[in-house]
Amino acid sequence: MPKAKSPFTGLSAFPLTPADESGRVDTAALQGLLARIVEAKANSIGLLGSTGTYMYLTRDERRRAVAAAVECVAGRLPIIVGVGALRTDEAGALARDAASAGADALLLAPVSYTPLTEEEAFQHFSTVAAATDLPLCIYNNPSTTHFTFSENLLSRLADVPNIAAVKMPLPGEMDFSGELARLRNRTPAGFAIGYSGDWGATDALLAGADAWYSVVGGLFPNAAAALVRAATEGDRAEAARLDAMFVPLWQLFKGHGSLRVMYAASNLLGLSAAVPPRPVLPLGSEILPAVEAAIAALPEA
Repeated sequence: MPKAKSPFTGLSAFPLTPADESGRVDTAALQGLLARIVEAKANSIGLLGSTGTYMYLTRDERRRAVAAAVECVAGRLPIIVGVGALRTDEAGALARDAASAGADALLLAPVSYTPLTEEEAFQHFSTVAAATDLPLCIYNNPSTTHFTFSENLLSRLADVPNIAAVKMPLPGEMDFSGELARLRNRTPAGFAIGYSGDWGATDALLAGADAWYSVVGGLFPNAAAALVRAATEGDRAEAARLDAMFVPLWQLFKGHGSLRVMYAASNLLGLSAAVPPRPVLPLGSEILPAVEAAIAALPEA
């Protein structure tokens, strides 16, 4: 039998997890967002990522979200589930919950209150990776977790069974080619290296990154999928044209935070009526016309 394709390639679209003020997930609204991603033929769904506000949800609500996603997607796309938690045992339990519910892969960030040492991070990831048989992606997100994976640590973790990929932040000076070359020299063949930071996605894919872990893909999967196709096919002109359509939205991300902007955009599109979990506040009404203009530039809006 041919080897199954890694879930950590191409467009991984990260939707919101709409919930009410008490943190109860609106499974109908979530399934509506997921249906758009499936129809757009993204390569995977990144459920309960940072855009999916995983750290603001209880274990029970995370389980409800995963169950709703598995029901909706019905095997048509791989579902990568975020399982980050403060404690290693809690993250392991969340990993087992996701596996039991039918997830295809896991995403783990080093969430911590006390700053972690590299050895603590190594032990945390190794333990959670051993909790299930699912492939796990390292979530290197220093702007949120305040922990940065060194290339030495990534090299060590890449040899751990079940750890199969890394989701990287944008590199310094946007040197994707240099970083990809160094990491691929120090990780096993088949270890997938992808990037978040939407405004760097085009350059990352043109440089040969395996995946784009995309915030905008959660709401605008058709346009995001078209950008991925153009970039992976080496069509620089088409990739640049599509990238330019997203620039107003990404400028809002930089100015106000992608989470707040995505909630506003989802509501403007009538896809949900949720607001960010407190203490995060929704965008002020004075910003909404700019969000409306930015999403109007996208063909599926």
